[in-house]
Amino acid sequence: MMTLNFQHPAVIRMFWHLYSKGILSALIWLLSSCSGLAAATSPSINQTESACVVNRGVNDQIANFANILPLVSTWLTQPDKSVQTLIERFGPYLFAFITPSPWPNIHEQAKLAKVPIMMYHDILPEKEVFFDVTPTELEEHFKLIKEQGVTPISLDQLMIHLQTKIPLPEKPILLTFDDGYGGHYEYVYPLLKKYGYPAVFSIYTKGVGNNVGRSHVSWEQLKEMAVNPLVTIASHSVTHPDDLTKLPEDELKVEIIDSKRILEENLGIPIRYFTYPVGKYNELVADWVKKAGYDMGLTMSDADERFAGESESLLAVSRFGQSSLKEAIAQAWGGTKLPSWQTAFDFTSLVRKVETTINKMDLILISGGQPITIHADSRYQLPDMLAKSGTRAIAAVDGTFFSLKYLTSNVIVGPVLSQTTKQFVPGDKGDNKKMVGRPLVLINPYTVRFIPFDPDKHNTLEGVQAEMADVTDAFVAGAWLVREGQPQAAETFNGLFGFDAARYRAFWGINQDKQPTIGISRRSVDSISLGIALAKAGLQDAVMLDSGQSASLAFQGESLTDYTPRPVPHAIALIPPPSQKSNTCILATEETKN
Repeated sequence: MMTLNFQHPAVIRMFWHLYSKGILSALIWLLSSCSGLAAATSPSINQTESACVVNRGVNDQIANFANILPLVSTWLTQPDKSVQTLIERFGPYLFAFITPSPWPNIHEQAKLAKVPIMMYHDILPEKEVFFDVTPTELEEHFKLIKEQGVTPISLDQLMIHLQTKIPLPEKPILLTFDDGYGGHYEYVYPLLKKYGYPAVFSIYTKGVGNNVGRSHVSWEQLKEMAVNPLVTIASHSVTHPDDLTKLPEDELKVEIIDSKRILEENLGIPIRYFTYPVGKYNELVADWVKKAGYDMGLTMSDADERFAGESESLLAVSRFGQSSLKEAIAQAWGGTKLPSWQTAFDFTSLVRKVETTINKMDLILISGGQPITIHADSRYQLPDMLAKSGTRAIAAVDGTFFSLKYLTSNVIVGPVLSQTTKQFVPGDKGDNKKMVGRPLVLINPYTVRFIPFDPDKHNTLEGVQAEMADVTDAFVAGAWLVREGQPQAAETFNGLFGFDAARYRAFWGINQDKQPTIGISRRSVDSISLGIALAKAGLQDAVMLDSGQSASLAFQGESLTDYTPRPVPHAIALIPPPSQKSNTCILATEETKN
């Protein structure tokens, strides 16, 4: 597939021409109209559903992007530079909007996120059944959400995320309240306004205004709630039958279609979501939800609580009972960042250390600077190697695999080239045969590449130069942990010894900002779990380095491991920009708990 170079002057001019002529805005408007958005504002344009595929849930977000473009004209005083920035910044989002997963499928990338949907029922001062919640308890839940740094989201936000993979806030949660009880208006609605939390209220229409037994919201109360942007109203059927799957099809049609019509007629808003009573559905029920024009169906199962991305499809999105709140928010995570459209690597940023915890895995990541390799004359601890290297590097991670035959051996497994020695050393032919397909890392002053190693092509300097003419560093890593933003499955390791064992791990790669990143795990972990965590951390490509007792990381002359690692002869190092002095570096350390 052809790659479009967004830095090429001709491409920049093309986008500027499209923008200045209004064509780019028109294109985005057309995409919006294809999903039913533009009819209200531009009746002169004929819409035909056959002309485009309707991708539900992205409508409002595409409109928001379209609205950005006219506003940007006020600051486009340097068209080429500014449009390039605009493309790089908003391009990934626009591309995600216009290439969603086919409805009702959930996007593969969104399946990695951990978005809990919490389900509540009645809220009242005196509990009548075990799953009732008092107003005091509900506010304690809201306080916990705030204290834990969790962000409540709307159902529209979740819909867009599940279709397009566009990430949500770092720790998202969706709050839902079923059955339209009177306590939802009396207690929940005021708390939502107090905390600024969005929520979903699932209403069965026969219950509205019916206060026999438990109280329910009235139509007037529901109308007041429905106009508040914090509130999403979903259909919950007409009569709330115990099991939709056991109804005759004509009754099923009434429960699903008429409930939508009644809510829309009384509230004057579109009803886009359906919540299955008692969570029960089958293929026929889901098909009627689809025919009725709903965008999503919410379900539940006490025996099978799942995060939203783990659901079967958008027609059966899972939820957690409110009693699972603490456990659910402990794992909440909004998904990986979108791949950057910035085509050039960033080797000029400050070197920055981040300590983070992802999936209960403690990691140290160091990003930024210019990547180089060091091939030492013997085996050293990393701080000593950096001191002896004759470079300005202030950070390093242990490099690729090496021979343990002698204590002072600097023999590398596989071919190696380092700018510190300016020598290419071919790998042993026997070892090379065992490394077919592993990542060959190529570095020059502007670029990094990771390509499959071919011993017949890549065991000479000429061979690696054929892949990268101005290559300065090269070596063969253990395996891909993350490749093009995707964590790698077990089968991709091709039986690599110990890949699935829990060990201290070292790695390096390129993050979503096109910056080099080196790091280690603070505890023992298998390669699969590490790859998942690194993808969540935003690495677009990451490869495994020598691990176990060799795993080591140094920064500003200090080792960052809790143990004394094995001395190593090879390292990947980061040279800071001239503006960053190693002895006056401003270090940014972040703690992120996922």
